[in-house]
Amino acid sequence: MTRILRLAALVACIAPAALAQDFAPISGSDVRLEDFIWSRRPVVVFADSPADPAFAEQMRALEAGWPALAARDVVVITDTDPAARGAVRLALRPHGFSLVLIEKDGSIAQRRPTPRDAREISQAIDKMPIRREEIRTQQGGRTPGL
Repeated sequence: MTRILRLAALVACIAPAALAQDFAPISGSDVRLEDFIWSRRPVVVFADSPADPAFAEQMRALEAGWPALAARDVVVITDTDPAARGAVRLALRPHGFSLVLIEKDGSIAQRRPTPRDAREISQAIDKMPIRREEIRTQQGGRTPGL
């Protein structure tokens, strides 16, 4: 009986985490970048219209590689309405299509004028000092390769 209760408790803990892994971009008009400091890595995708082919390509790439990005605490923020002048757009001041990768400390790690695949974004994140420290901590303080 206790084994069943432990299993049920484990499933209850895992189920919400699994649901949180769904690809669900957030509108830039609904958030501020400060909302994610020290908790998530924003990947912000800007375009002048949701019909922009570069925007559509980028969103497909992010969704296709979402499991790897979610494992790196990524949150995807989109803004395709320059006229709305949301807080994220005002803070980052993009021109046309733009992909902006932000570290957990709020610093801008990369700006790209063209779409990138999830592998490239994951590799860029894995080179960041905060991510490298997270990896060391997850490995129990061991340095990779030693």
